[in-house]
Amino acid sequence: MLLKVFVFLVLGSVAVKSQQPTFNDDVLGLIFFKAGLQDPNAKLQSWSEDDNDPCNWVGIKCDPTTYRVTELHLDGLSLSGHVGRGLLRLQFLKVVSLSNNNLTGTIGAELSSIGSLQVLDLSGNDLSGSIPEEFFWQCGSLKSVSLARNNLSGQIPGSLSSCWGLAEFNFSYNQISGQLPSGIWYLRSLQSIDVYGNLLEGDIPEGIGNLYDLRHLNLGNNRFSGRLPGDIGSCSLLKYVDFSENYFSGSLPDSMRKLVSCTRISLRGNSLRGQVPGWFGELTSLESLDLSANQFYGRVPYSLGNLQSLKELNLSMNQFTGKVPSWMFSVSFDQVLRVLDLSSNGFYGEIPSKLGVLSSLVFFNMSRNRLFGSIPSTIGELKATQVVDLSDNMLNGSIPSEIGAAVSLKVLVLQRNFLSGKIPTQIVNCSSLTTLILSENNLSGSIPTAFPNLSNLEYVDLSLNDLTGSLPKELANLSQLVFFNISHNHLHGELPLGGFFNTIPTSSVSGNPSLCGSVVNRSCPAVHPKPIVLNPNSSDSIGGSSRDHPRKKIVLSISALVSIGAAAFIVIGVIAITILNIHVRSTSRAAAALMLSGAEDFSGSPTNDSKYGKLVMFSGDADFVAGANALLNKDCELGHGGFGVVYRTILRDGRAVAIKKLTVSSLIKSQLEFEREVRTLGKIRHHNLVALEGYYWTPSLQLLIYEFVPSGNLYKHLHDGPDGSYLSWQQRFNIILGMAKGLAYLHQMNIIHYNLKSTNILVDSSGEAKVGDYGLARLLPTLDRCVLSSKIQSALGYMAPEFACKTVKITEKCDVYGFGVLVLEVITGKRPVEYMEDDVVVLTDMVRGALGDGRVEECVDESLRNNFPAEEAIPVIKLGLICASQVPSNRPGMEEVVNILELIKCPSDGNGKERFE
Repeated sequence: MLLKVFVFLVLGSVAVKSQQPTFNDDVLGLIFFKAGLQDPNAKLQSWSEDDNDPCNWVGIKCDPTTYRVTELHLDGLSLSGHVGRGLLRLQFLKVVSLSNNNLTGTIGAELSSIGSLQVLDLSGNDLSGSIPEEFFWQCGSLKSVSLARNNLSGQIPGSLSSCWGLAEFNFSYNQISGQLPSGIWYLRSLQSIDVYGNLLEGDIPEGIGNLYDLRHLNLGNNRFSGRLPGDIGSCSLLKYVDFSENYFSGSLPDSMRKLVSCTRISLRGNSLRGQVPGWFGELTSLESLDLSANQFYGRVPYSLGNLQSLKELNLSMNQFTGKVPSWMFSVSFDQVLRVLDLSSNGFYGEIPSKLGVLSSLVFFNMSRNRLFGSIPSTIGELKATQVVDLSDNMLNGSIPSEIGAAVSLKVLVLQRNFLSGKIPTQIVNCSSLTTLILSENNLSGSIPTAFPNLSNLEYVDLSLNDLTGSLPKELANLSQLVFFNISHNHLHGELPLGGFFNTIPTSSVSGNPSLCGSVVNRSCPAVHPKPIVLNPNSSDSIGGSSRDHPRKKIVLSISALVSIGAAAFIVIGVIAITILNIHVRSTSRAAAALMLSGAEDFSGSPTNDSKYGKLVMFSGDADFVAGANALLNKDCELGHGGFGVVYRTILRDGRAVAIKKLTVSSLIKSQLEFEREVRTLGKIRHHNLVALEGYYWTPSLQLLIYEFVPSGNLYKHLHDGPDGSYLSWQQRFNIILGMAKGLAYLHQMNIIHYNLKSTNILVDSSGEAKVGDYGLARLLPTLDRCVLSSKIQSALGYMAPEFACKTVKITEKCDVYGFGVLVLEVITGKRPVEYMEDDVVVLTDMVRGALGDGRVEECVDESLRNNFPAEEAIPVIKLGLICASQVPSNRPGMEEVVNILELIKCPSDGNGKERFE
């Protein structure tokens, strides 16, 4: 074989002069190509250099007459390595499809000159670098090229405009920057353009109207600006248009009314404004219309009711006003509409009673409007609906008992209304329910006793109501639970024991003075047997008169009986608790053992068995040690947050890792997009960032495997126990600087953290700060700030004010705000928001007020009062306040923050104060 490959290398430049079956050309070319690959699953085992032709090899198609290779299909085989030059030998190759593998390296300029290449698909790999300018110099026969879902950078080559026969190109989900080459509008054969999810910018060049055959246009999730192309209506065959998540402004071009063949239009997340034109009702082929997160205003045109093929209508986060359009709840929509999102607008009035006619509805959101009246009982007729969100309105009345008939319901959000009455017992019929948020209403009565039957519950918030009664003990059996908030009610009795309730945060049960248990640090009253009352006038047991020492006999008798009863009670309690602990631990270990048995293929990297899922370790051993430190063992739980629960476990090589079990499965992206995002995060390496070591995927379980940082998080060092008092000024300064460097690197990689808080900052054994949990919001299907705010509620006090503003884009400046709050938390030792008996103290306001009064030094942590350099501390405090400015444009970038901190630490002019005064 080596000899044949050597011959091929020496003679590789010899051209094929005949179409006779010179089989060794194709065989040697493919064998040489295979030599550059790693094939962990032996999928290419049939490829043998001893064969006369490769036509029976896996992934190969040949011309039946000439026996020359015409197509190469090796999609999804877990191949790694690089795309070698061996393919250049296959002069009759028309199709090369290597998608969804683990190929690395750069794209060779010679690839487009392979044979008579018509189709090239390298999507879903780890290719990097830029697309060479000369890649499209010889593309006369090329009709389709897909480089999607890689890590490509640089710009789109201008030479693309010379591919006259090109019908489609897909460069989506990369990091390509620059502008669109204006010459592409002259490629009259183009039918599909997809550059979604890159860093492209600038105005859209004029001339798109020349593409009369264009059917698919996706420019979403970039940085384009200016107006939408005015001549887009000339592309009359367009079926799919996506301009979402850019910076487009102005009104909609009138020519769009000509797009009568279009089935999907997405303009989400721009700065488009004006009233929605009535001609939308003429686009009767529309199946999906998304105008969300813009600045449209006025009433929704009645003509939209003509769109009887519409399956998705999203008008959320605009400035629409008027009554809730009744035509949206008409019989004409009852067969097709699946998504209706009118949230975050100015709609008012009652929810139409004909809600039930939308029998196909899956997602229904009318939150953050001005709705009043009661929830119609017809909500129970929504048999297919999985998500209902009516939060942040003025709804009153009770939750209708008919809600129990909505059997597909998974998410029910009714918080911040004026609902009263009891939680209907019929809600337990919604057996698929994972999220139930009823907080900030006037609900009364007790939690239904059958509530624990909702075994899929993950997220429950019943806080700030008037609920009474005790908690069902069986709530401890809810194994999926990650959040349960009953604070500020009138509940009483003992908290459930076991499961999630062993580690429930105090804040989730506070404001219920009659609750007892270890979590609230309040002992439950002992239950003693009813005391025996002795008649002091009766005779004693030996017939003597009770008048002889009557008081002494009574006291001794009662004392003895109570002592015996108490002793028996304590013994029984100890035995019961011991048995309960044994049961909980054995159940936990059994579950962990079951997980291990079901994760047998964790020892490989990667694996794709559909029975066990797919594990990928970016480096090192993937074999886990069982036993006391078994995978996902409850005993090894480190903590939990909005995105998941974290466990510690040991690899076979003795290295400890932290495993995050994600709890956003119902919101997670598809496997391909999930893996793409995770692989991108896995390539991030910085001294001040927690490294992502690998991941595990099944449709129902996703794990992220991180390096283990043994010294705990910053919150623990600042607020839990005496540890905070041992953080010196120098240690605190180094932590602040480390956080800044980690964030600056993330922003350099175009990653926004979104979830900064002290529990997500780890401190290693040398005192270095490591930022963790970065980029997890990228795993959600859309960067919906409403979803994020519900998943990151524990970040209260760290979240920038623009997070609550529907018209402002979320940028790196949100992270800068959170960093500013963290700076103040590190220096003062106080939490971002602290609840006093009759007041709420916001850290930024407190420090800002102290600075204005000339008392800023009093804000420094008491443990440092007599041992900190004011010439460093005061500038750092001022920097923290600047970063936490209410106005995003006033906040510096993180690179500038790093430079300022280093100047404070080592000032070139002897002090670092001038910049902040």
